[in-house]
Amino acid sequence: MKIKDILSVLEQMAPLAYAEDFDNVGLLTGNASDEATGVLVCHDALETVINEAITKNCNLIVCFHPILFSGLKKITGKNYVERSIIKAIKNDIAIYAVHTALDNHKNGVNKIFCDVLGLTNTKILIPKENYIRKLVTYTIPENLEKLRNALFDAGAGNIGNYENCSFNSQGLGTYQGNENSNPEIGIPGEFVEAKEIKIEVTFEKHLEAKILKALFNNHVYEEVAYEIYSLNNTHQNIGLGMTGELEEPMDETAFLNFVKEKMDANGIRHSAFTGKKIKKVAVLGGSGSFAIKSAIAAGADAFLTADLKYHQFYEAEGKLLLADIGHFESERYTKNYIVDYLTKKIPNFAFILSEENTNPVKYL
Repeated sequence: MKIKDILSVLEQMAPLAYAEDFDNVGLLTGNASDEATGVLVCHDALETVINEAITKNCNLIVCFHPILFSGLKKITGKNYVERSIIKAIKNDIAIYAVHTALDNHKNGVNKIFCDVLGLTNTKILIPKENYIRKLVTYTIPENLEKLRNALFDAGAGNIGNYENCSFNSQGLGTYQGNENSNPEIGIPGEFVEAKEIKIEVTFEKHLEAKILKALFNNHVYEEVAYEIYSLNNTHQNIGLGMTGELEEPMDETAFLNFVKEKMDANGIRHSAFTGKKIKKVAVLGGSGSFAIKSAIAAGADAFLTADLKYHQFYEAEGKLLLADIGHFESERYTKNYIVDYLTKKIPNFAFILSEENTNPVKYL
């Protein structure tokens, strides 16, 4: 099996197009055409993890955080990032990062977070904007079923829990081809009026090339008339953070102790108690201070995230319990999910969970 075969499965799990614009996801080092000897899955691709990969004969490391986040102008080994990259390249080890591509997935980081806490009725906290597009095209009735099914197969027409969604309306199309034309109906130079079906389907923007290929390959017209629009609708199944509900309401102290145990947190910093029971919970793995207002707007009784600064605790404003459980802790089960996913998809290959604890924060 080649590395690129495994990367293809990883992109099914977390499409790179889901990642935030600031992020650096995908293949960071290595040659995707190399044969894969083994895969080590970790949280951070540090030098110690690369040593582990060497020892365990893994030439692909799948990490959550990208070790290369911003550009490097020099690679001299003067810091932990440069040393990791040098060692990976010297030992022909490919590094692939998923980060916000998995953060934004409906079954990704925040769903894992919710599942560990046993939350139900989960929903995306901050749905992704500017990600839905709409295709409008026209064809003759005889071509409708074939063309529409091809668009569905390419990924168009998925809305929430529904698939194969489209709107179809009948009208009258006109055209007149020149001497070089080869019309499906009529002859060159003839003015033609024909019954046509207008097909409208929505799709995720990263599927556009695939959708257009299906359109052109399955349409009967020599010249395909179509339009693509960017919609202002948010995507209810892609986005950052998540809300969910506890089975039974808990008082605030009991809830924080419950979270500490479930997330194996060494300590939790939190805002002042509100005196209310906790039922609806918002979560956002990693740095989530930007989502405090969203958690309040969603009606959450508590918001669990990480990397909160002093003044950001004031933003709770007595409306919810704000808790910082630690960056690593909030994402700690992500690597387990990746290993489980890959093992199910490729059961006859070695996927190894890293034994290295890469949490840089220590507690007394």
